[in-house]
Amino acid sequence: MVNYKVIVFLIVVVVSLFLIFYYSRNGDNGDDSEIEILIENLDTPWGLDFLPDGRMIFTERGGKVSIFDDGVKVVGNIDVSEVSESGLLGIVIDPEFSKNKFVYVYYTHDNGNRVSRFVLNEKLENEFILLDDIPNARFHDGGRIKFGPDKKLYITTGDATVPSSAQDINSLAGKILRMEKDGSAAEDNPFGNYVYSYGHRNPQGIAWHAVTNKLYASEHGPTRNDEINLIIKGGNYGWPEECSQQSENTKKPIRCYTEFTLAPSGIAFYNNALYVAGLRGNQLRKIELDKDSEKILNEEEVFNYLGRIRDVVEHEGYLYIATNNRDGRGVPREGDDKIIKLKI
Repeated sequence: MVNYKVIVFLIVVVVSLFLIFYYSRNGDNGDDSEIEILIENLDTPWGLDFLPDGRMIFTERGGKVSIFDDGVKVVGNIDVSEVSESGLLGIVIDPEFSKNKFVYVYYTHDNGNRVSRFVLNEKLENEFILLDDIPNARFHDGGRIKFGPDKKLYITTGDATVPSSAQDINSLAGKILRMEKDGSAAEDNPFGNYVYSYGHRNPQGIAWHAVTNKLYASEHGPTRNDEINLIIKGGNYGWPEECSQQSENTKKPIRCYTEFTLAPSGIAFYNNALYVAGLRGNQLRKIELDKDSEKILNEEEVFNYLGRIRDVVEHEGYLYIATNNRDGRGVPREGDDKIIKLKI
């Protein structure tokens, strides 16, 4: 005798499992979001940017630079020192790329971290070193580079495991640096050198508000105490004091994560909200700011089922994120690492 209840139950289970699998790869996680996996089987993608024709260019920490269109094309293999957190990190396209074909990268070599400019034709060519011997270590190498609204190049550097260096304005470690495209320090920098702000432990994300042009940075704390900072020229952001114990003469973060470890990396503004890639937090986090873009009104997890997220970039109405489950600290899943396109 056929047990129809059992059959119906089995059908429901199979359909439910299919829907869970489908939406985990292509779906919307139960909301109105659109999710598309663009690239799979990468090894620790770190930085993303877009060429004027819409193609994505991205780095993998081992030294590979690739362009994604219909498929992935490797355009460079940079000789880097990949030890733990170091290697090939940030990448950014020149605002005048259509004229000069310049691409800028931040990477670790045997004796330090370096900012270099390349010319992109079919391949990356003609390396020109803009800034060298930024202190490096197995940990705390910073690595995010972006152009600001002022057309200056901003670079985040870690303290390279020497906390006191973050307070030394003559050291390149533990800073946000600012330079011209030719590699010279911006003339109006506050200390007559490359330093724009200091007292940073390991900042890995920078972004500017589209309306106010205010600069924000994400920063790894020691154990918890991760930070989201509103950056001002010449500001001291406290490290080696932790954000929960900062003295009065330092700039306080707009968010100090005392309750859990987020390990924030790349950040981006999208639809007037700040999105933060969380590594240890295994999430993409959305932060809504007030009209002056200085105080947090609301904060929430957006996605928390992709594992470690290294970078988030906005481009033409979409967010693009890179997972880092193969960075030595995650649990790789099928197809990791990935670059994913989101519409929220």
